Amino acid sequence: MKLSQTGMGTIKLNNIDMMYPGQSILLQTGQIVQYGAGIYGYNTVPLLVRRNIEEIIRKTLNRHGCIEVLLPTLQPDIIWKNSGRYDQYVNDGTMLITKSNKGTFCLAPTGEEAMLEFAREKLKSYKNLPVVYYQIGEKFRNEIRTRGYLLRGKAFPMLDVYTFDTTPEKMVEAYNNVRDAFLEIFKEIGLDVIPIVADNGAMGGKKSEEFMLISDQGEDKILYDEKTKIGLNTEVLEKENYQEYLSEEYGIENISNFKEIRTMELGHIFQLGTRYSEMMNGKFIDKDGKESLYYMGCYGIGVSRTLAALYEQCLINDPKYGPCGFVLPESVAPYKIQIIAKTDDAEKFEKAKKLYETLQANNVGVILDDRDKLSIGAKIKDCKILGTPYFIVVGDKQEGDNYEVESLKTGEKTVMNIEQIIKWSL
Repeated sequence: MKLSQTGMGTIKLNNIDMMYPGQSILLQTGQIVQYGAGIYGYNTVPLLVRRNIEEIIRKTLNRHGCIEVLLPTLQPDIIWKNSGRYDQYVNDGTMLITKSNKGTFCLAPTGEEAMLEFAREKLKSYKNLPVVYYQIGEKFRNEIRTRGYLLRGKAFPMLDVYTFDTTPEKMVEAYNNVRDAFLEIFKEIGLDVIPIVADNGAMGGKKSEEFMLISDQGEDKILYDEKTKIGLNTEVLEKENYQEYLSEEYGIENISNFKEIRTMELGHIFQLGTRYSEMMNGKFIDKDGKESLYYMGCYGIGVSRTLAALYEQCLINDPKYGPCGFVLPESVAPYKIQIIAKTDDAEKFEKAKKLYETLQANNVGVILDDRDKLSIGAKIKDCKILGTPYFIVVGDKQEGDNYEVESLKTGEKTVMNIEQIIKWSL
């Protein structure tokens, strides 16, 4: 990518929202664009980071035996009326609906109804089970109190996973499989999440866990034992039988050592049992030729919320100027190297362009800052804004065929030729 073609100019950061400095920087620099409360567009770098997060999700779930599908976000109201949740979602204002001469349609706030409609026609026999379906698609919720930019919006991409099994025991196996996959996903993205005991709430079912990131920016408060790394949502303590529940489902006998901390929810997983199968007639023919209900689990990761949390976590804080940019993890950074060119020196500029073209031809993610009439210092500042992990300055100090590759995170410098850079990058 050439920066001269992006319309990016020099940007001075002002009045950064210190509660969410990372996303405030994204907004001020035009990397995300706000269209209304809780509604955002993405510029190229955060969009590519989002796609890389989605690719990590796909790769991991596929490895765990899951099957990707795509369900419509615009859905007829009848499937919600069949589940009994239509009035609830409409009355509390969560679901956005549109009426036409062809009927009433809903913008999906979640995916259980559509997934059961999808699965019911395909999973008619025990021979078709177990199955794990997933999708990454847009969701819409008319949030009255949007918060934290991408952390709580009205429209947002989300991963939904649904497991269909024949017995409670098989459902638990599927639950543990997806749970392991979620931990792998967050680890590869670079976010140190902890699964915590949660209340199933309106989703129903027997057991659930939330995937939390310890963060002062979070709106959740949990109880957490630093020694055992076990946490629980305080809502669980509102159950009449919470001690029995914690003991039977999670093996927690004593919470006296747990301390309150603030966290940010990035994912949630549920053992649903047969609740939704009962509501929507989700049945299969078992080995004895009898109709049986699916045992289901549902699992979600907020993709845009994960993106937002990542930007907040990889923030650069300058001792003098405060928040000034990012260093994206290499696992999700769309561009690994940014070449900073001295454009008023024809020889150096030609050398920078040749390096850029060679790296591009070898599938190395690279940005060329070819903008004219900007100092090297200003370009290095903008390198931080885009979050590129490494940069190369092709200026007065660059000599011969060797280039100094500098880490934006550590400041460590390594001298390499083009061949070495390619090998190191890949």
